[in-house]
Amino acid sequence: MSAYQDSRGKALLSTRQREELHHAIADYLLSQGLTESAESFKKETDLKDPGNSKYNGLLEKKWTSIIRLQKKVMDLETKLSEVQREVVEGGATRKSRSAADWIPRPPEKFELSGHRATITTVLFHPQYSVVASASEDATIKIWDYETGDHERSLKGHTDAVQDLAFDHTGKVLASCSADMSIRLWDFTTFTCTKTLQGHDHNISSIVFMPSGDFLISASRDKTLKMWEVATGYCVKTYTGHREWVRCVRVSPDGSLLASCSNDQSIRVWVASTRECKAELRGHEHVVECVAWANDASLTQVADAVGIQTKKGGPAPGPFLISGSRDKTIRLWDVSTAVCLQVLIGHDNWVRGLMFHPGGGKSIISCSDDKTIRIWDYKNQRCAKTVEAHGHFVTTIDFHKSAPYVVTGSVDQTIKIWECR
Repeated sequence: MSAYQDSRGKALLSTRQREELHHAIADYLLSQGLTESAESFKKETDLKDPGNSKYNGLLEKKWTSIIRLQKKVMDLETKLSEVQREVVEGGATRKSRSAADWIPRPPEKFELSGHRATITTVLFHPQYSVVASASEDATIKIWDYETGDHERSLKGHTDAVQDLAFDHTGKVLASCSADMSIRLWDFTTFTCTKTLQGHDHNISSIVFMPSGDFLISASRDKTLKMWEVATGYCVKTYTGHREWVRCVRVSPDGSLLASCSNDQSIRVWVASTRECKAELRGHEHVVECVAWANDASLTQVADAVGIQTKKGGPAPGPFLISGSRDKTIRLWDVSTAVCLQVLIGHDNWVRGLMFHPGGGKSIISCSDDKTIRIWDYKNQRCAKTVEAHGHFVTTIDFHKSAPYVVTGSVDQTIKIWECR
C-alpha cells in the first residue's frame, strides 16, 4: 500500500499536494546537508527542480503548525471534557451544591455599563442585594445585582475614586480618592456626612476595623492612617513603607493590619501600637493586593501546607495571601514571616484576590490577563480559569453568603457572575 493511501487504498493527497510534499522533503534533505539522500529521493520520485525558493523551509513550517494545531485540539478537548463533567456531575444547581464549592460559571449573568472610565473597585453590600462600584470617572454607582438595574450614583469626589468599604452594618460607605480625601456616606440617605483629609497624595485603599468605629487608609504618600469615624479625626499614622502603599486589609479579629507597596514588600502591623510585626519579602515587582485568611480557611491552609495543629490548642496562622505585578500569588504564615506557597498561572499582573468565603478551600483572583482564576491551593494548581473581560480585570469581590461574584475592568463594565 502506498504511503499516501489510507487503509482502503484511497489516495489521501492529490497529485499537486504529493508533488509539493516531495519538493519540501527534498529541500529539507538538502538543507540538512544530506545531498546523496536528496539526489536519491529526487531520482526515485522523478522530481524535477522547481526553479524557485517556494519550498524553502516548507517542511519545518508545516511541522510546527501541526504541533500548534495539536496543542489547540488538546486544549479544546480539555475544555470539552470539563463541560461534559459539569453536565454529568454537576448540572448541579446552586441549591444542590455546597456553598463551599460555589465557583463563578460563564457566561456572566449581567454586564453593567454606565461608568465612563476604568472600574477601580467593586464591593457587595453586607445586607442588601446591591453592589457598589467606583471608577476613575470620580463617581460611585449602586447596582441591584439580582436584576442588573442601576439604582443611583454618588458624586462628590473630584478625581478617581480608588477604593470602597462598608462598615459591618452596611449603614456607612467609605470611599477614598486621588483627590486626597476620604468621604463617608450614609447608606440610607445616600448623602456625604463627612470628608476626611490628612494624606498628602492619592489615597489607594480603605477598610473599616471590625467594630466599625475606625477606618484605615493607605496612600501614595507612603503612610497608613487610622481615622475615628465619629469625629473624622486621624488618630494614628503608620510609617515604614518606602514607596506608594497600594492596599491595606484588617485581620478578622482586628488586631493586625497588612499593607503592600510599590517597594515590593508586605508589612504586618499591630493595629493598636503601630509596631511593624513583620516585613514579608519575596515578590519581584509591585505588590498590588493582600487578603487575610478567613476563620474558615485557617485549618484548610494548615492542612494544605502540613502545619500540625493540636486539638484544643491555639488556631494556626494567621495566614495572608498577596498578589503582584510579578504575576504570582504568595501564601504567607504571618507568625513565622515565611512564604508557604507560590501560585503561578496568571499571564499578567494580579490585581485582586481573596479566600473563598464559603469554606476557604480555594482562592479566587483576577488579573490583567483578563481572567478570573480559582486556585486549589492544597494541590497548588489553578482549578478553573474564566475568560472574564475584554480588557484588564482590575477588581473582584465574592459575596459572603449568596452565590455571586462581581468583577470590574478597564473596559468600563461590571460583570455579575452566578456561582454553582
